[in-house]
Amino acid sequence: MKFEVGDKVVVRLTNEDAEVVEVINERMVMVNVRGVKFPAYTDQLDFPYFKQFSKQKLVPEKKPVPKTYIDQVPTEKIKQLPKRDPNGVWITFIPVFEQDDFGDEVVSLLKVHLHNQNDEGYSFTYKLNYFGEPDFELKNQVLSHQDFYLHDIPFANLNDSPSYHFEFQLLTPVKNKAPFYEASLKLKPKQLFQRIQQLQEKGEPTFSYQLFKTYPDKVEEEKMELGKLAAAGYKVYEAAKARQHLPPARTVVDLHIEKLTDNWKNMSNAEILQFQVDEFEKYYELALAHYQPMLTVIHGLGSGRLRDEIHSLLRLRKPVKYFVNQYHPNYGYGATEIYFQY
Repeated sequence: MKFEVGDKVVVRLTNEDAEVVEVINERMVMVNVRGVKFPAYTDQLDFPYFKQFSKQKLVPEKKPVPKTYIDQVPTEKIKQLPKRDPNGVWITFIPVFEQDDFGDEVVSLLKVHLHNQNDEGYSFTYKLNYFGEPDFELKNQVLSHQDFYLHDIPFANLNDSPSYHFEFQLLTPVKNKAPFYEASLKLKPKQLFQRIQQLQEKGEPTFSYQLFKTYPDKVEEEKMELGKLAAAGYKVYEAAKARQHLPPARTVVDLHIEKLTDNWKNMSNAEILQFQVDEFEKYYELALAHYQPMLTVIHGLGSGRLRDEIHSLLRLRKPVKYFVNQYHPNYGYGATEIYFQY
């Protein structure tokens, strides 16, 4: 079989496409395979026509992945888990592997499931946030000892600090059980990548995190007899006039530690953070008690630990309609505006 310079050929041994760049002699030519040149015998080469019509490539070409919208997420059949002792409710991740162009196994996406290993069913609201911003929401039910498919997460999105938030309610209300229960999970990208690596090393198909073991009991409010309180020396106020006895609220709270205490230099970083969070909680509760429409919290830039701590608390508070950390002419990006709903 004779070849000329410029001919497109196939290397039989590796089934790779190549191009003839030089004719050495009647039995040997120089070929170029993806930028690498090497000599090859002509009897080890073929024209590509037979390959194109009869064989598939060892490494298939990647096809563009169409964008999937929330209403297009496929509904998977609910799987009944084997009956076993109650062991809580779990969020489970199933990595989906595929081969890249070099034949290595890489994770393309994570399938997210909700495992109910308890004897009671729940209705739930599920929310996925990236960098604190909502991306996906789902409301449904998971029956006892069932596995519920939630959705898929592209592997590239794991770098965007995903957080998973749930609110559970009993399908069959029980008098002494809580009316609802909130659970959340926030994983750093490094933690997820380590779990996937451990999973590959052990040859296991999934990894999971427990959201709760048992559904909590209702917290009974302790009833106090006002007559006994007054007799014990406590000052009792009328509920309608209670607000006038509260400390004054603020619309803007500066949480820089030097604004809160003079002894901050003797405090550790953990103590400073806790002191700032406690001060935030104080003025958050006062804002609600005074029915303020909004509250601005100045947390500064710094490492972002205080901001992240406050944001994680706000995501779980029902009175919070929404909050934003955007540029402000007075505070830059160092403040968060909180808007309430009553």
